[in-house]
Amino acid sequence: MTKSSAVLFILFFSLVFKLEEPNPFLIVVVLLIASGLFMFTFESTQFNLEGFLMVLLASFIGGIRWTLTQVLMQKAELGLQNPVDTMFHLQPLMFMGLFPLFLYNEGLSLCTSEKLFRVNELPPLLYCLFTLSAGGALAFGLGFSEFLLVSRTSSLTLSIAGIFKEVCILLLASRLMGDKMSTLNWLGFGVCLCGISLHVGLKTYYSKGKSSTLRQLPIKESPDLAMPLLRRGEGAGEEMEDTCDEDEEQEILH
Repeated sequence: MTKSSAVLFILFFSLVFKLEEPNPFLIVVVLLIASGLFMFTFESTQFNLEGFLMVLLASFIGGIRWTLTQVLMQKAELGLQNPVDTMFHLQPLMFMGLFPLFLYNEGLSLCTSEKLFRVNELPPLLYCLFTLSAGGALAFGLGFSEFLLVSRTSSLTLSIAGIFKEVCILLLASRLMGDKMSTLNWLGFGVCLCGISLHVGLKTYYSKGKSSTLRQLPIKESPDLAMPLLRRGEGAGEEMEDTCDEDEEQEILH
């Protein structure tokens, strides 16, 4: 429920950095999704103050992170529109921040594990390396798709896509794992889907308007089309002047 506040922080920082224009429909979308996700997960777990503060802080920092990532990727002078370039510059910083935590929490158990450093047989080692490589490949694909989505759309769209993923996970948990859902939870599910559908519809509407405007620009104001016409007009004017001079000379001779 607390994680649903991430979309609110992303909207706030998008307005602060002027990545999104103030739009009442956009505010309605965010409120629908946040309130729907809150109702959908209501009374699903016990309240813990420490966990609440940590998740709220993570949502706040996540809002800053993705809005600043959008600023970096959508500035043409920085040359970071390609997601691979962005990952090349940002992933080392992420690694430096997480590696000390990894050493503190899992370093000793990993070094003493019989599946990796203290392995006695080759098959367990190969299986462990394969699972680590598969996880790394999936993580790379996830990061690539996230940065690609942010560069082409916005951080708010990425957050809404993540919320749709969480809604699908909760829905599958109720169907497959036997989690009980109340009437309020199902009502929140419907409200959240309405907010996501409204956002998709607004994005489609505004993208069509922009594409139609861009199609009209080359016809009206393109200098590449205007220059040949001007050159043809100048050439035609010179030909007309030459013909007029020849007619005058013939009349004088007669």
